Amino acid sequence: MTQDMEETVETFGDINLTLGMLNMEDNISKEDVYSHLTSVIQNNDILDDAIVQRLIYYASKDMRDNNILRETRMLAGEVLVSLAAHDFNSVMYEVQSNFRILELPDEFVVLALAELAASYVSQSIPFMMMTLLTMQTMLRLAEEERMKRVFCIALEKFSKAIYKYVNHWRDFPYPRLDANRLSDKIFMLFRYIMEKWAPVTSPMQTLAIVKAHGPTVSLLLHREDLCDYALDQVPWLLNQYKDKEIDFHVTQSLKQILTAVVLYGTALPKGLRKTIFINLLHQVCRVPEPPVKENEIEASSCFLILAHSNPADLMEFFDEQMRSDNETTRMGILTLLRSAINAEEPKLRDHITSIEKTVKVVMGDLNIKVREIMGTLILLWRNHGRIQNPCILLCFPQVLWPRILTFVVPAEYTGTLDYLFNIIRRLLMAEERKKNDTKESTALVVSTGAVKLPSPQQLLARLLVISMLASLGKLCGAGAIGLLKMLPEIIHPKLVDLWKTRFPELLQPLEGKNTSIVLWETMLLQLLKESLWKINDIAWTIQLSRDFKEQMGSYSNTSLEKKFLWKALGTTLASCQDIDFVSSQIKEFLIAPHQLGDQRQGITSILGYCAESHLDTVLKVLKTFQDREKFFMNRCKGIFSGKKSLTKTDVMVIYGAVALHAPKGQLLTRLDQDIVSQVLFLYGQCSQVLGMSVMSKDMDLQMSFTRTITEIGIAVHDAEDKGFKFTYKEVLLGYMLKFIRDEPLDSLASPVRWKALIAIRYLSKLKPQLSLNDHLNILEENIRRLLPLPPLEKLKDGGETDKDKEHINFLYERSMDALGRLLKTMMWDNVKAEDCQEIFNLLRMWLVSQKDWERERAFQITAKVLTNDIEAPENFKIGSLLGLLAPHSCDTLPTIRQAAASSTIGLFCIKGTHLEVERLQSLQEGLQCDNVQVQINISSKIAKIVSKLIPVEEILMFLEETLDGLESLNSTCTQACGIWMIVILKEHGAALEEQLLEILSMIYHHMPVLRQKEESFQFMLEAVSQIASFHMDAVVANLLQKPLPFDRDTKTLWKALAENITSSSKLLRALTDKLENELEDDLAGMEAISVACAMYEVVSTGTPITTLYPEVFTLLLKLVSCTLGQKMPTSPWSHRRRVMQQGERQQTADPCRLSTVTLKCVQAQAMKEGLAKESDEGDNLWTLLSSPSTHHVGVCALARSTVQQRGIILDIMEQLFSSLTSSSENYRVTGTAFFSELVKEPILWKHGNLREVLILMDQSAWDSNATLRQMAIRGLGNTAYGAPHKVKKHKQIILESVIRGLYHLARTEVVCESLKALKKILELLTDRDVSFYFKEIVLQTRTFFEDEQDDVRLTAIFLFENLASLTGRRWKIFFAEEIKKSMISFLLHLWDPNPKIRAACRDVLIICIPFLGLQELYGVLDHLLDGQDLPRARDFYRQFCVKLAKKNQEILWILHTHSFTFFSSNWEMIRSAAVKLTDAIVLNLANQYVQLLDKEQLTTRLQALRQDPCISVQRAAEAALQTLLRRCKDLNVLL
Repeated sequence: MTQDMEETVETFGDINLTLGMLNMEDNISKEDVYSHLTSVIQNNDILDDAIVQRLIYYASKDMRDNNILRETRMLAGEVLVSLAAHDFNSVMYEVQSNFRILELPDEFVVLALAELAASYVSQSIPFMMMTLLTMQTMLRLAEEERMKRVFCIALEKFSKAIYKYVNHWRDFPYPRLDANRLSDKIFMLFRYIMEKWAPVTSPMQTLAIVKAHGPTVSLLLHREDLCDYALDQVPWLLNQYKDKEIDFHVTQSLKQILTAVVLYGTALPKGLRKTIFINLLHQVCRVPEPPVKENEIEASSCFLILAHSNPADLMEFFDEQMRSDNETTRMGILTLLRSAINAEEPKLRDHITSIEKTVKVVMGDLNIKVREIMGTLILLWRNHGRIQNPCILLCFPQVLWPRILTFVVPAEYTGTLDYLFNIIRRLLMAEERKKNDTKESTALVVSTGAVKLPSPQQLLARLLVISMLASLGKLCGAGAIGLLKMLPEIIHPKLVDLWKTRFPELLQPLEGKNTSIVLWETMLLQLLKESLWKINDIAWTIQLSRDFKEQMGSYSNTSLEKKFLWKALGTTLASCQDIDFVSSQIKEFLIAPHQLGDQRQGITSILGYCAESHLDTVLKVLKTFQDREKFFMNRCKGIFSGKKSLTKTDVMVIYGAVALHAPKGQLLTRLDQDIVSQVLFLYGQCSQVLGMSVMSKDMDLQMSFTRTITEIGIAVHDAEDKGFKFTYKEVLLGYMLKFIRDEPLDSLASPVRWKALIAIRYLSKLKPQLSLNDHLNILEENIRRLLPLPPLEKLKDGGETDKDKEHINFLYERSMDALGRLLKTMMWDNVKAEDCQEIFNLLRMWLVSQKDWERERAFQITAKVLTNDIEAPENFKIGSLLGLLAPHSCDTLPTIRQAAASSTIGLFCIKGTHLEVERLQSLQEGLQCDNVQVQINISSKIAKIVSKLIPVEEILMFLEETLDGLESLNSTCTQACGIWMIVILKEHGAALEEQLLEILSMIYHHMPVLRQKEESFQFMLEAVSQIASFHMDAVVANLLQKPLPFDRDTKTLWKALAENITSSSKLLRALTDKLENELEDDLAGMEAISVACAMYEVVSTGTPITTLYPEVFTLLLKLVSCTLGQKMPTSPWSHRRRVMQQGERQQTADPCRLSTVTLKCVQAQAMKEGLAKESDEGDNLWTLLSSPSTHHVGVCALARSTVQQRGIILDIMEQLFSSLTSSSENYRVTGTAFFSELVKEPILWKHGNLREVLILMDQSAWDSNATLRQMAIRGLGNTAYGAPHKVKKHKQIILESVIRGLYHLARTEVVCESLKALKKILELLTDRDVSFYFKEIVLQTRTFFEDEQDDVRLTAIFLFENLASLTGRRWKIFFAEEIKKSMISFLLHLWDPNPKIRAACRDVLIICIPFLGLQELYGVLDHLLDGQDLPRARDFYRQFCVKLAKKNQEILWILHTHSFTFFSSNWEMIRSAAVKLTDAIVLNLANQYVQLLDKEQLTTRLQALRQDPCISVQRAAEAALQTLLRRCKDLNVLL
């Protein structure tokens, strides 16, 4: 899917790039653009709608532009028609819009309609009636020949489309339409053309009418009422048999009519029928000029139709014509009879007697040509078993059999070759017997009359090609080679001796059951090459090449014969010494490759084999051809010419074949300049679109380029020139790697990977030698693009058919084999052992992959690399590889187990170590068993056999690898890992004294991870025990004072100390004192963090903390605060490993996190002991606490969880009081946040020293630190709950500090906290208490009604509601004015996205309305208060404004003046509500206020809102505009 998406994005980008070029005036560029676009559109199933619409626009415009080249207009029309596949209706609409009644359209518009009807019949039929009606009005306007031709083309296409609908309407996806109405319109158009245009037309116009005649008459024949008229038009068609250029199209139209006659069962009048017979026979027997081949074929097809519909009349006509003495007529009729017999027309079986009667008429004809075709007919007739009278064969005693040889070469007799070869063989054997008794020559060379027998070259060419089939076991192939063996004298006298010695050897492969096609082909080509060398006749060789070429049309392009034919022709040209002839032939093939069938395969084979002797000639002609050809074929031109030229890709492939077959002595001097540089140039050209290089996704191009590079690599490698350095090696490797890199990782449908790997393998062998890094990069890239593929079965699921699945399986096997061969080549070509190790390391991650299929692939490749035929470098180390591979002998899949065992054995073989190979292989076979215990036993036995052979100096590497395996492998592999480790240590433990410290260090290094796997950990302990049995004193060591983070052993020691009852309390006391000393300066160092980690280990064992809890809690909270955002102050952390859980990422060292974890542990123990309760934040508390951005939130939550224990909290308060004046800003924040929660508790005001806390909080409320300021303001606000009397006493100080926070606009959390604190405080104060600050508070509060933060808006509205009760007399009028200014916000936020804000706005409106004397509005607001769904905004605002307009127009006007600012609100609902309110205001404003409206501004604003992305806003703006227009119209006011 991802790859489909990436390709789609690239395609859209390509189209957008070319669209920009359609505005250019350069017509040539447009021609290139449209050619490219046609290919892109037709090869992509999905195109963006916007792109399609743009393409339709440009293509239609350019198609109709008379100032553009005609070819460009044709291409534009083709693009337009292609776009119908993506949006047919839009294309049809565009074309129909330029096809108007009584207006002569552009010719290309008509052609586009015609092509749409031809290409999209189903979609076009519903539009056909409209099209035909319109076209009917145009015919009288057409005066130019060109337009008349165009209308005839349209009539042809329309008739074909309707004809298809008439006969297949059930297949169309809509109800049946009245086809008679359509045929009526076709009839009217056709009648007008036949009456007005047909009598007086030019040849070109006649051709157009002829082409339309057949489809139109065929359509009309389905109507009984129009049938007679239709048949009356046939004579006109027959009268057009005048010109060879038109005759074919006349016959083609006649064939269509005859087909319709048969389909509808229409009876042809006898006179018309005979006229048709005569005219068609004339086309077959045309004199004095021979008929055009295509026309003759069509005429023969017409006779076959007539033979089906009127066999009796046709045979009567043939009999009548055969009685004439006209040679051409007789030959034509016999040819037609031969075609009918070949076609096996069933109705002719009833007229066999009539056919024999007709044939007997010419029995006495002595004309050679007639008798030859007569013999052919009889032979074919007999082959089909149709001859009822065998005596007819006796009429040719001296004619038929001597001419049998003439039937060997023509392709039409291929099916009878078995029969023919048998007859010829018997004739030859009979002739051999007669040689000694008579002087007559063979019947093969003497015959009655001048019979033209096949030439020796024709026989050799035909028999040699057919002989290829012998490799498939076909009788005709064996017959051909057998016949060839008997004809050396006839082929050429010089071949008798050569073939006598060569044929026995040649026929040996045929004696076996399985004959190699490649071997047989090579032997035949070698026979041909030696025969031509023996003949040594240039003219003879030239003629043979011509005869080979003549056979090109005789075989299908995919047949074995055709492939051999190309190679035989190339070999023949290679043997020809006439350089001029060879050059001319090569040039001819390059210019007209279509004559070869499959032009690429054909030209590649021919030129490749030709280059074996004529390298210079081939390269010279190729270069000349490249220089002269532009390799650009206009698609429209191709439609009419029907011929294709070679592409650049084809020429590129030719160069590869030339290099592969070139003489090795000549290749290297010509390689760089004349071959490789040309290939790269051609590939670069193919990878360009409109002159710009783009990423090529052309599969054919990639495969062709890869094939060419592979062939070049093979050729250079086979040249065996050690001094040659291939200049383009790195460049070509880059291309191959890019191909592999571009292949998708979720499918394997393309052979690109496989072929590119082969190319890389051959290139890697060439000089200059690549560096190790280059080898590693190449291999890693290839491994990463192949091994991660999905499982094979999943890959095969991507195939739709069984054949697709088989193909995917084939590609998979070949790709894996190619990767293994590449790895083997690159690894063992190195002479350095270290380099081999580096290369092998590339497979490590795949050998231990968690995915079975990836491990399977990696081990299969490894087994290919570690084979017996390899000899490793001298210093190649196997210890590490043995530890990596051996444990997988117990893996999950039998294929992996087998490959692992094979690889293990192979490790010792490549080192030249003598092994009990047979025993090991026997054990290896047992690994097929699925019983795990059996696998373990076999693996153990293998380990015991090979353990003695591993070098002692490599034990350390082996152990390190097995310890890694114990960490990461699955259960059974882990068990095997442990067994191998123990076996090796038992065998070599005594010799490990010098490596002991390293081994112990390595084991300790692995302990943190191995502890997570019990079985692995036990193996590790057993390994340590095993080592200790040899070296007890060295094993006993002091493992104390380990660095942070503590390893498992260190943690175990801490826990052991803590679990000791006598020392646990002293340990915790000591740790507490130590921590207090370390934090004395409010700074946390490494020692403090270590103490915290130790304290965690101690407390986590359940050590009681009651007596020390307040002190420990305060110190740990202080440590958390001091380490907040701090990095670990020492480096050892980065060098230590830690256990990684599945899915966990390596984290950067975080002291704060460590401190928080310890505090969490202490709190958990405190909860167990009843010293604290669980926080309302749950486990999220610790995340909040350790994050610098949320630390204060976590502290508040922590404070709430400890406040219940009075004695403890008082001790904590005493311990924490110093934090409020700490030099550490973080610690001040921590203390202030903690106390901000405590001040809510009245009990703490009685027993705690909170008065000083309040003073310090008031000071902190002015601090520059925003978080500290926020917490201080929160504390001041919370004081209203804990000590309301303190608030009243210090109201001035507290209000000034809190109000100050309203001006901290940069931090909304400070503002929000200030608003909340004011709300709490004002609830305790009277209007006199706040009179001095009232105005400031109101004004500041109003500024936050539109704040983006919901919490700020909500708190501001709540506060404003509270302020209503504190107005007093002094501020009542002021407050009323502020309400007027604020009412717009309250009204609009009734539709706020936040439901709490909506409810708050309803409440504040209820409170504020009395200040304005608008109690009448309560009725409108009732529905807002009843708890039901809100009314529609438009209805509410209109009701509200109706009542408000009656009461107070001024307020309505104020609402209007303030509404503009909300038009640009970020909330769609607010913008919509603002427009709807404006609509209601305009509707209800008094006339004098309407006069005052800034109508221009209002109109402009509303017009802009009509383009708003929100539909609701658009509709509201439209309605408001209409209301404004009506009001202005009612008052006669101009906008």
